[in-house]
Amino acid sequence: METVRISHPNGRVSGQLRIGGSKSISNRVLILNALSADPREISNLSDSDDTQALVKLLHSGSDMLDAHHAGTTFRFMTAFLCLQEGSKTLTGSERMKQRPIGPLVEALRAVGAEIEYLEKKGYPPLKISGPLKQQRNKISIAADISSQFISALCMIAPCLKEGLHIELEGELVSRPYLEMTLGLMEEYGVVSSFKNNLIKIVPQAYQATAYTVESDWSSASYHFAMVALSREGKIELEHYEDKSRQGDSVLSQLSKVFGVKSSVKENVLTIEKDESGATSFLEVDYLDFPDLAQTIAVILAGLNVPCRHKGLKTLSIKETDRVAALEKELAKVGISLAKDEQEDDSYMQSGTIVMEEPVFETYQDHRMAMAFAPLALRGLIQIENPKVVTKSYPNFWKDLETLGFLLEFK
Repeated sequence: METVRISHPNGRVSGQLRIGGSKSISNRVLILNALSADPREISNLSDSDDTQALVKLLHSGSDMLDAHHAGTTFRFMTAFLCLQEGSKTLTGSERMKQRPIGPLVEALRAVGAEIEYLEKKGYPPLKISGPLKQQRNKISIAADISSQFISALCMIAPCLKEGLHIELEGELVSRPYLEMTLGLMEEYGVVSSFKNNLIKIVPQAYQATAYTVESDWSSASYHFAMVALSREGKIELEHYEDKSRQGDSVLSQLSKVFGVKSSVKENVLTIEKDESGATSFLEVDYLDFPDLAQTIAVILAGLNVPCRHKGLKTLSIKETDRVAALEKELAKVGISLAKDEQEDDSYMQSGTIVMEEPVFETYQDHRMAMAFAPLALRGLIQIENPKVVTKSYPNFWKDLETLGFLLEFK
């Protein structure tokens, strides 16, 4: 297996980079554009594997569609294909076949979709036969598994002859991503109502618009980590907005407590070292931004700051079981991550970091590779299967070299 050996000669990171468009925004805009009568150009589209997979599937004439590892792509295509003529088989990687799709499928079936499980009930692959013949316009769906299920339903709702009322059951996870979906739909001419636990969308037509995608905040999070773990750090990232739709932009405020300040001016995000705000203990609830969990856990490990992590319930159904993976990999540098028996869905992180050239596994999870890479600012490390980063940030290793990291692939 290929590995990359990473070090940094002086602990000082500085540079100017341009990160690709947000994967979350790109994937939503691609669906909205495809549902419009007159699709328009999309600029600064994400160069991630997930987005490129969605582009290919939307333009494929095949009856067999493979989303590979792309969870968002699989979920959005499940709903999208319900509106299309003919029967399609939608499949994915072996890991994708272990990730639940049942709540979305059952909601779509309740509306009138014809969907068949081809292997294990509740999981991919699926046979989807369209177009959907609507039988009802009021459904309910669990809100505590994946906001992407709800976003998928919302995006096809205005194309249904009776629209859709969606009742959310339980505590909503990743709310900013659902709000992003509804906000982007509004930019494409569709109005909606989201009050309490009820979303209402009436029949209406999408109005296509030329769209420029903001750069990805999830990818920017790794640069916050590099600055946090540096001796001196200043990184400038292009094409960001002061008022972002992306939930992970919360990092601009959250990062103050681990010694990082940031600002956006003229679409440039500047990230700088500022130890005046550093803390000795932190408690973080990731319910609205679960993709930041690995990054923040590694930052705090590198800073020897203990933490209580909360709101991790969705991490077990990601590309890997991210809580289990974090627990195993942090242990390699002397950091303990253990379930807090006093509080449900809570984990305590503690310990003092010990660097003895650890070799980190990635579990086919792009975020494991990128979250642990900044630890090279604390000492020599190795990361297995470095190519996994192409899922969301293909230029990650090249950008590390720009910032002064030394990489040896072997």
